[in-house]
Amino acid sequence: MEQKPLPNATAALVLGILSIPITCLCYGIIGLGMGIVAIVLGGQAVKTDAENPGVYTGAQNAKVGRILGIISVALAVIYLLFLVLVFAGMMAQPEFMDEIMRNLD
Repeated sequence: MEQKPLPNATAALVLGILSIPITCLCYGIIGLGMGIVAIVLGGQAVKTDAENPGVYTGAQNAKVGRILGIISVALAVIYLLFLVLVFAGMMAQPEFMDEIMRNLD
């Protein structure tokens, strides 16, 4: 029996790979979404492969895409928490914000 490519395995891999640099370049928001999609697609592909062993090829791509998606989501959450803490710290000290704004002029 000829094996078929696993549906969404390549998409999960590509999204997982792209989500990490995009997380670093786009303040975490876009990478977070791409990472979540990679996790979902990779999970569905792994589940499909587990339900039909030997029918599909590319299960490793789905697993790697899912892992990269998890890493991307973790990085995005850490980055977004850092931004929230920085902004909260700046709002807690309004005189510091005033000094920064004066220095921008």
